[in-house]
Amino acid sequence: MLTGNAAAAWGVRLANVDYIPAFPVTPQTEIIETLSKWINDGVMDAKFVTMDSEHSMITAAGAASATGARVFTATSSQGLVYGFEMLYTIAGWRVPLVMINVSRGLSSPITLEPDHNDILATRDTGFIQIHCEVCQEVMDSILIAYRLAEDERILLPVLVNMDGFHLSFTREPVELPIIEQVRKFLPAYKPNHAFFKASQPMAQGVAVLGGYAYSYFKYQMHLASKKAIEVYREVSEEFAELFGRTYNTVETYMADDAECLLIMTNSFTTMGKAAIERARARNIKAGLLRLRLVRPFPEADIIRFVKRAKAVAVLDQNISIGKGGIIYSDVASTLYNEKEKPVLLSFISGLGGKNISIEEFEFIFDSLVKAVDKGEISPPQLLYTEAELIEINRLKNIVGKEKHYKFESGD
Repeated sequence: MLTGNAAAAWGVRLANVDYIPAFPVTPQTEIIETLSKWINDGVMDAKFVTMDSEHSMITAAGAASATGARVFTATSSQGLVYGFEMLYTIAGWRVPLVMINVSRGLSSPITLEPDHNDILATRDTGFIQIHCEVCQEVMDSILIAYRLAEDERILLPVLVNMDGFHLSFTREPVELPIIEQVRKFLPAYKPNHAFFKASQPMAQGVAVLGGYAYSYFKYQMHLASKKAIEVYREVSEEFAELFGRTYNTVETYMADDAECLLIMTNSFTTMGKAAIERARARNIKAGLLRLRLVRPFPEADIIRFVKRAKAVAVLDQNISIGKGGIIYSDVASTLYNEKEKPVLLSFISGLGGKNISIEEFEFIFDSLVKAVDKGEISPPQLLYTEAELIEINRLKNIVGKEKHYKFESGD
């Protein structure tokens, strides 16, 4: 029984990394504490350095990876955005390191609970993104991430994401693989592209250049990221053969005959699967699609499943202020040029770790049924229960704010 954080640490240990620059931030700190102890006890042969900030940590990680070391680091929330500048920089260096982000809502207001604005803020940096639902997947994803990042067709850093507290501190059964199988899947890192190998220089954009050269480097990164979908399939198939666990770019649940499809990602998907079963009990042909690979965005796989449905709801655990759900926008643009496509609805919930209630899931599926049967298309909505509004009004009384808001379904 391992927490998500412990599963991540085991993934790093099994990957036989060389260098771990670190800086503590809740709820990620348990990962680097565990790795630090293992290194101190002599059960891991790696260099561990505590840096002065996440900015320095990410810089050091990128520099070490550029010299040919296998590098790991970890962060969360405010720590991720503190080092945001360097995410673009090291992705441009084309360094194949792996970093885990333990999602936590961004302040202000401050919270320790998860949503996905931190990880999705990095979607344009050049990092590949793998999002996890359960603890086993966290450990396995780190091994997959190194194979993907270090493939010479890719050479981009990878972010593995898990939800803070809901996964990072939740104990679940995790199967630890045999080390011989791990070495077969992920052998020792022998780069042919590092800075120090002057006989085989590689395009790594670090100098002050004009727009024509800048465009060239950026387009190289874009093509490598798009290629990662193909390489990911190869790597995941090999992983399944060795370890018996399959990780596609997307995961589906009861989706083969679904007329009403729900799209989600990360650990709250487990709640979504339970909601699918309840909807099926109400004679709604419901199904779920979970995004695992978020960057590059697996458009072909999404289209393949989504086109089977009559109506689709994207449930975002994030909000782009002034626009709406981020994943919804990605899915909408993916489907835009399709001649035959389902009705697409947008819902936002789970911000700051807010529970997504049974009633909210039922409201989503009722909205999908209305779209299918009556052609009633609901506008994008942030889901909020009457009980939650009552609690907010109670808190307002405590601080002396007298204005109350009434609950109106559909607002």
